[in-house]
Amino acid sequence: QVQLVESGGGLVQAGDSLRLSCAASGRIFSSAAVGWFRQSPGKEREFVATMSWSGGTTYYADSVKGRFTISRDNAKNTAYLQMNSLKPEDTAVYYCAAEASGWGTRSAAAYNYWGQGTQVTVSS
Repeated sequence: QVQLVESGGGLVQAGDSLRLSCAASGRIFSSAAVGWFRQSPGKEREFVATMSWSGGTTYYADSVKGRFTISRDNAKNTAYLQMNSLKPEDTAVYYCAAEASGWGTRSAAAYNYWGQGTQVTVSS
């Protein structure tokens, strides 16, 4: 079992930065891929970024490429999402998720464990 707890969300202005954290409990975190997803009211949950268990492979949604960076510290059982140059359209609840195969995927259906989410609001 893996339990995930996100933190670091908040209200910022366009152009600002935020760093989200995802603290994991459970022994499989270091062998699991980590993904970040987001969901806005009235929209489906969408993929943001993912990183393989080793950190060697990452994928980003086109909408965040060049602005967001995913990272992980397996010694601390924590994953991060550094978000720079935030835009109002980045406003959403952000979720971290763990995928047991370890390779990472853009598909939310593949993820086995989810956090409760943290709200990010970007004002214009």
